[in-house]
Amino acid sequence: MRWLWYFIIYSFAGFLLEVAFARVIRHPKRDRKCLLLLPLCPVYGLGASLIVWLAPMVRSPVWVALVGGLAATGAELVMGAFYRFALGVEFWNYAGMPGSFGGLVCPVFSACWTVLSLVLVYTLHPLVAAFTALIPARLGPPALILVGTDMLVSCVALRRAGTTEVLRWYALE
Repeated sequence: MRWLWYFIIYSFAGFLLEVAFARVIRHPKRDRKCLLLLPLCPVYGLGASLIVWLAPMVRSPVWVALVGGLAATGAELVMGAFYRFALGVEFWNYAGMPGSFGGLVCPVFSACWTVLSLVLVYTLHPLVAAFTALIPARLGPPALILVGTDMLVSCVALRRAGTTEVLRWYALE
């Protein structure tokens, strides 16, 4: 169950990072959640989980950064393609950025993921691993059901609406 907790914690951390980023750049869309109910961004959960899984295989900080950046960029590409082609929505589009690949990934953000991989592996993850070790096993199945249900319902809502605005149910009139 620890991987479920890693996914949830890093998805929430990604949500917080997105909200902070939107505030810093004064983006008009400040609400950055990707699920209907929970404040989670699954692309971060997937990317961070991949980085944490791969890091022990490469060990050296240089390789952790490179492999981590590639893993996060790969997660961003896969999730972006899933959102765009399977659900008909976009949470991000890098089309105007230099080196963009289909608006799904770009070198500037890949460089950010590379640096953040080092922060994740050497600073954040040891704390998260220690914290998740304290979570009782009996909480895993309800968390899995809650997150899984929210993901499924969110996918259906996004596909039907064709816009990420459907996730802002609390702001709709």
